[in-house]
Amino acid sequence: MESTAGRSGHLLAISDLHINHPENRGLVERMRPETDDDWLLVAGDIGEKVADIRWTLETLAGRFKKVVWAPGNHELWTHPKETLTLRGVERYEHLVALCRELGVTTPEDPYPVWEGPGGPVAVAPLFLLYDYSFLPQDCATKDEGLAYAHGTGVVCTDEMLLHPDPYPSREAWCRARVAETERRLAELPADLPTVLVNHYPLDRHPTDVLWYPEFAMWCGTRLTADWHRRFRVEAMVYGHLHIPRTTWLDGVRFEEVSVGYPREWRERPEPPGRPRRILPMEVGAGDRGVAPGVGRGRGGVQ
Repeated sequence: MESTAGRSGHLLAISDLHINHPENRGLVERMRPETDDDWLLVAGDIGEKVADIRWTLETLAGRFKKVVWAPGNHELWTHPKETLTLRGVERYEHLVALCRELGVTTPEDPYPVWEGPGGPVAVAPLFLLYDYSFLPQDCATKDEGLAYAHGTGVVCTDEMLLHPDPYPSREAWCRARVAETERRLAELPADLPTVLVNHYPLDRHPTDVLWYPEFAMWCGTRLTADWHRRFRVEAMVYGHLHIPRTTWLDGVRFEEVSVGYPREWRERPEPPGRPRRILPMEVGAGDRGVAPGVGRGRGGVQ
């Protein structure tokens, strides 16, 4: 593990910046740390193009003391408008190399230890994907779930653009990532708490408020349902759902920290683009839920 000592500062988090929207790019341009010692956790979905991902991480790394990145599904897309045509693992490895060039911590690097207020905790960025185990009600298999989703018209764009090469399927890639990550987390000191950062929640409960519950199939895996208990989790940071809120499970805090699309954040009462403080925990964070008028997930257009 890498230890970066700090006596002050905040551990902040944000996700789903989607900077292909000019308004969201403007949010990044205006984003600043609260103190010189602040770390920023970026839980995926910066954008679809490598040039946009580079610009965002380079901008943020120049402002925050440390930036920690976990990939979202949009970063892994092989988009028809992307000049870099790498697929699957090759694309992910290209992004890891880009992050290392910029000094940004990735899921492939030693887990840094936050030793500022609320620490010490190991900050573990994860890349786990999903395996279609969050099935719709009355569906017993992936094929049944996909057939149901196609019948409702709620199908994630991943089905067209997120390629698992060289794995035979996204769920096979997910199982391999889960096994390797589980091994690494188990090697952490038994007395060291963790903050786990993943694009998807580790448990299914945050998807219960989706307007289109079938979209949960693309939102995680049951293989991680006990990780918040097993790995001494102080906070589980995620995005993807575009439903920023705090929930609790078994006494563990789950923080959804996404910005989302302009049409979504314009409806929220709080200022857009403000990173969420993870440590020390914000006063009142335990009562944070879905704000009135906020859409409860878009289902199928991610």
